[in-house]
Amino acid sequence: MYNRKGKNVQDKNADKQNKKLKEYKGVKIITIPTINKKGLDAFIYSFFASVKAVFKKYDVIHYHAEGSCAMLWIPHLFRKKIVVTIHGLDWQRSKWGGFATKYIKFGEKQAVKYADKIIVLSKDVQKYFKDTYNKETYFIQNGVNKPTIRKPQIIKEKYNLNKEEYILFLARIVPEKGLHYLLDAFKKIDTNKKLVIAGGASHTNSYLEEIKKKAKEDKRVIMTGFVQGQELEELYSNCYLYCLPSDVEGMPISLLEAMSYGRTCLVSNIEENTQVIEKYGYSFKKGNTKDLQKQLETLLKNKKEETKQIQEYILKKYNWENIITQTEKLYKKEIFGKERKNERGYFKKK
Repeated sequence: MYNRKGKNVQDKNADKQNKKLKEYKGVKIITIPTINKKGLDAFIYSFFASVKAVFKKYDVIHYHAEGSCAMLWIPHLFRKKIVVTIHGLDWQRSKWGGFATKYIKFGEKQAVKYADKIIVLSKDVQKYFKDTYNKETYFIQNGVNKPTIRKPQIIKEKYNLNKEEYILFLARIVPEKGLHYLLDAFKKIDTNKKLVIAGGASHTNSYLEEIKKKAKEDKRVIMTGFVQGQELEELYSNCYLYCLPSDVEGMPISLLEAMSYGRTCLVSNIEENTQVIEKYGYSFKKGNTKDLQKQLETLLKNKKEETKQIQEYILKKYNWENIITQTEKLYKKEIFGKERKNERGYFKKK
């Protein structure tokens, strides 16, 4: 696995640990230098990672995200087998503009032109590639692990939060996540519940400042910054409701995680979100603050206790073992054309 050096700017201690990590659960980690500058970090990282990878004896080079795919021409020149996973249509994200948007779209076209197979994480993106490029893709969704349910300890000490006393937003603080809708809607609701905003910014400092300004206008709002480990587990375990009001998504990992804890979830009605929740969650009209307010008020007054059903559904449907099997099958049959394991035993099942 090729990893970007210095990418985790939100937690410097974690970043130092990641730089020293050479292997994780049998996966070798190769760290590639880059710079933490919007629009350039992915370009530099993907170029050097691609150049380095083509001189290794890899059977398949697997790219993730459209921006990295701009370098697909490099392994293609060396006749390497290429698989791409498209997490979402990244050029739609508000943080990009001008050259960066064009560069990401160029990466998308490179994936269509040179990838042997493309994996997508949502039916909506699958339809996009079919309609736009007449390109067949493989739908293989993300997975989620069974979580550790924790009582409020760290969050009690740091933020005075008890079980079911707060609504949780946990995601990157970027415009496409729609946090501004949630803050505007929450401000108009008469409730003793708090709103916890957990997450760091990503090349969107002006938006972060806008969010901080809105948060200061309501004493019920708590901003934790970037969280991980036990604190993250406690926030998921004890929230009354998880809300994801996004305009754009790929496959929202935070939503999968919230549901794995059995939490009731309210999301915008984009296909990437509703595909996940099915009948086990609630939605509102994307970008509609009034509808978000209405749905929040309804759930604050009357919320069904469905923890077990939600958890069982999500852990069964988004099971990592099934997803690994699908990906292995793609490598074996579609890339190599037959069932086999090579001399290094890459595909040997344990």
